[in-house]
Amino acid sequence: MPRAHVKRNINCEKQNLINLVLDIEDYPNFIPYCLGSKIYEKTENEDNTYIVADLTIGKGIFKDTYKSDVKYIKKDSKIFVKNIDGPLNYLKNIWYFHENQDFTAVSFEVDFELKNKFLNIVMTRSFNYGLNKIADAFQKRAEDLFNKS
Repeated sequence: MPRAHVKRNINCEKQNLINLVLDIEDYPNFIPYCLGSKIYEKTENEDNTYIVADLTIGKGIFKDTYKSDVKYIKKDSKIFVKNIDGPLNYLKNIWYFHENQDFTAVSFEVDFELKNKFLNIVMTRSFNYGLNKIADAFQKRAEDLFNKS
């Protein structure tokens, strides 16, 4: 139900940003609303990286864990995420990375629907605000760790 697209130009190398997104177990250290994470499976080959992981997200009295399937396509510099289990009917998000001379353009598309219809209504109203806070947190973390200047 909530669907959005965020784009940021970040003063970091593309591969560092990709690695940051794939470091799911570090999310609770800097992502708002992320209360916990766990990687169950991670496999890599020369073309792709596959990860199965849980994220526990919440705010106030609302807290839930969902399992996701993450696929990084190396040649395309794209990360695809979909839900496997949890409070979501579906989750589809894609990360795009394009390195320019002075920065890397990062785009994040997300589309999801919660199983709980009431929470869907609540999330829809605050979704863009929350997504921008998360994007800000990724950008700050990346610049703190990898800033080119």
